[in-house]
Amino acid sequence: MIAITGATGHLGKATLEFLVTKTSPDSLVALVRDPAKAVDLAAKGIQVRVGNYDDPAVLVTSLAGVDKLVLISSSLTGPERVQQHTHVINAAKEAGVRHVFYTSAPKPSLEARFTPAIDHFLTEELLKESGLAYTFFRNSIYLDVLPMMVGNATQTGQLHYPAGEGKVSFALRNDIAEGLANALTTEGHENKIYEIGAPVSWSFADIAAALSQNGKTVEYIDIPTSAFEAELLKHLPAPVAKVYTGLAEAIKHNELNEPDPTLENFLGRPPVSLSEFLKALA
Repeated sequence: MIAITGATGHLGKATLEFLVTKTSPDSLVALVRDPAKAVDLAAKGIQVRVGNYDDPAVLVTSLAGVDKLVLISSSLTGPERVQQHTHVINAAKEAGVRHVFYTSAPKPSLEARFTPAIDHFLTEELLKESGLAYTFFRNSIYLDVLPMMVGNATQTGQLHYPAGEGKVSFALRNDIAEGLANALTTEGHENKIYEIGAPVSWSFADIAAALSQNGKTVEYIDIPTSAFEAELLKHLPAPVAKVYTGLAEAIKHNELNEPDPTLENFLGRPPVSLSEFLKALA
């Protein structure tokens, strides 16, 4: 039996939609905070169970009979996020789960500029020490967030972002979900670490060039990080602005530049490319 936490979120739901084409729906468990939001999953024959990261006792009950668990990282950051992940890992051990798949990030470390990668490092260490079999899907930044990052560049002809010449191996969230479903329904992934992204990486100059192919010429302008942060603080709380600033700094220093063929191998086809995504978006 396969269970997925955060099953009403984008990645969890997409993974379940691929899984129902590969295995019996009644062997799948959607762990959700609010079952009322998972009516569509239940209609597919998927078992819907309450699974709250902050309620370890309920998690133990809801994980009964589960062999493989996908721990989709919490939406929180910092110590609260790591604590929630600890609850899930401990509940999995108590419930007899054999194997945990964890959605991590490229190059997690305690020194990461992108602060969520620190949480991922700590969670990976917890899983390594847990005695459970683990698989880390170190997911790249989603292509899906690019519209937010490029803003109105196609209207103004200028893409402002403080990434220097840094590159990212962006991947479509749906491709990652399909790759995860394929890994969950095959064997041989115990205690493996997979870098999940495109087989190539793109800089923001590359993104500007790809945007230019769809109409108006777009120029990439590398702005100071301080200017980017000042603009963010006009619209966002300081902790949120810090995360986005850290992401830009991580890109600039190539902390998210991890091209790898693994996702392509899981899919059995090339993942959606930057130009394909932007063309479809246009």
